[in-house]
Amino acid sequence: MTTALPERDGYEAVVTLDRREGPYGEVVLRQRGGDFEIIANGCFLMDTADGRSERLLIQAALDELDRTGDPVERPSVLIGGLGVGFSLAYAAAEPRWGRIAVVERESAIIDWHRTGPLGAFSGGALDDERVDVLHTDLLEYLAAADGERYDALCLDIDNGPDWTVTESNDGLYGADGLAVLWHRLRPGGVLAVWSAQPSAAFEDALRAVGFSDVVTHEVPVARGVPDVVHLARRAG
Repeated sequence: MTTALPERDGYEAVVTLDRREGPYGEVVLRQRGGDFEIIANGCFLMDTADGRSERLLIQAALDELDRTGDPVERPSVLIGGLGVGFSLAYAAAEPRWGRIAVVERESAIIDWHRTGPLGAFSGGALDDERVDVLHTDLLEYLAAADGERYDALCLDIDNGPDWTVTESNDGLYGADGLAVLWHRLRPGGVLAVWSAQPSAAFEDALRAVGFSDVVTHEVPVARGVPDVVHLARRAG
């Protein structure tokens, strides 16, 4: 990685640690004080300042699986998006999970965890024997005809259903994408979707393709609308 000279951004010095061009555009890793930021195509995606909603993504899915009268022993989970690592680290810290697959299409982000500063936030989870890092596009992986089914799908892709930086991610949150997600869950499985803002329209879309028990959990943030986790279930 190369370190650029600090640039002034408001009142805080921001250091660009790495900048790469990939098949989906530019991805940048920056440091602001003690926190790290991922920028995609010039748009802020996420940082390490507060991982509560990313952890809730995992915990809410597990709680929903436990809520049934016949909970799954050692359930499998697919995490869509490695990001800054909060969700993966939280899942790996829970011994009840069985297989933990994480899909990340940006090789730069995987590198920043394996050999860069984001490894401190994924906490060595990439070396957990239950964890399988899949370097591929989530939509392509999910659409595979012989695809594996999971007990839980926990997705943190882009900024959520209503505000995507990468146009191709829109397909994940439309009717066709949600139908694919429904089919990649085992009966009784749980879908958890992180979003930068609540979306009543997304709740309606989940119900329209056959999901049940649709609820939204909110996590207040310092400024603006709360982060949320949309939760839904494939009926058994």
